[in-house]
This record gives sequence, C-alpha cells and structure tokens, in this order.
Amino acid sequence: MKKRLGKIETVKFGLGAYQGAMIGLHVKLGGVDGWGVCDTKSAWDPEIVEHSKHCKWTENSRDKLFAEIIRYISKLLKQAKVQTIDQLKGIPIEATFDGNTLKKWRILEEVL
Repeated sequence: MKKRLGKIETVKFGLGAYQGAMIGLHVKLGGVDGWGVCDTKSAWDPEIVEHSKHCKWTENSRDKLFAEIIRYISKLLKQAKVQTIDQLKGIPIEATFDGNTLKKWRILEEVL
C-alpha cells in the first residue's frame, strides 16, 4: 500500500460514472507530481434505470444506498469544514493505493 498526498481537483453531484446513468458524488483527486484518479459514491438513477425482475437489487436497497450517499457527503462536508459540495474543490486529501488501484481516500482534517 502506498499513500499519496493531493487535493480534490473536481467535485460534482449529478449524473456520471457507469454510462452516465448513476447519480451521486463524483470526484477527481490528484497530486502535484502528476497523479490523478476519479472516485464516485453513486447509485443507479431511478429516472434512467428502472428496476426489473432481472435486477440484483431492489428499490429498497437503492433507497438505502441513496441514504448512505447523503450521509457520506454530510461527513465529507463536516470534515472539510465547508457547507456546499463545490467548496470541497481544493481540499487536501490523502489517497491510499494498492499498485495503481485507489483503495481509499480521506480529507486531511489535521491541516485544515
């Protein structure tokens, strides 16, 4: 595992991720030494992807995931000491990688 310091380069709430059909938080993280990676906390948008009997998920599990996404955003806003998603841009982070795979990232509260 390797840790890298960086910042939130872009952040948005809306449609994105897989085929642009997932609604949620989408961030791009990057560092001054040229690394960059995208991360998302999102779920299938109900206006684009309707539930069917072939889905592995239920409407209840989608609703639960929506609640988890909002709680995640609330936690990020508190950690960053900001009030809106757009204010997360430029916030310092620490990213943990396994090889080239992002495993997790966190806001560097201790430097804010």
